[in-house]
Amino acid sequence: MPELKIERAHTLGLAGARAVAQRWREQAEQDWGMACEQETGQTPFVDGCAGEPQDQMRFSRSGVSGQLTVTASRFDLQLKLGFLLGAYSERIAEKINTNLDELLGPAQT
Repeated sequence: MPELKIERAHTLGLAGARAVAQRWREQAEQDWGMACEQETGQTPFVDGCAGEPQDQMRFSRSGVSGQLTVTASRFDLQLKLGFLLGAYSERIAEKINTNLDELLGPAQT
């Protein structure tokens, strides 16, 4: 099963990132038929230390499932594509990157 991982840094802060994630969610639901669930304000613990607060959005539809993790400084998107959509993984990644460029601005290198 093909997987896509798209990571983007941003300077929006958590409130701004949440607003962008909400717009992304609306697009995913309307344009792509995704079912989305959101968990707000989780603080992960790694080796006993609290990490950066984050929101997680899980989404799915036939042939696609994934998760968007949003923090004050990053968007991390992970998608699992089913067999049929796997053949289009490069196109799908390109579309997602274009969409994120529109929402966040061009990727920083």
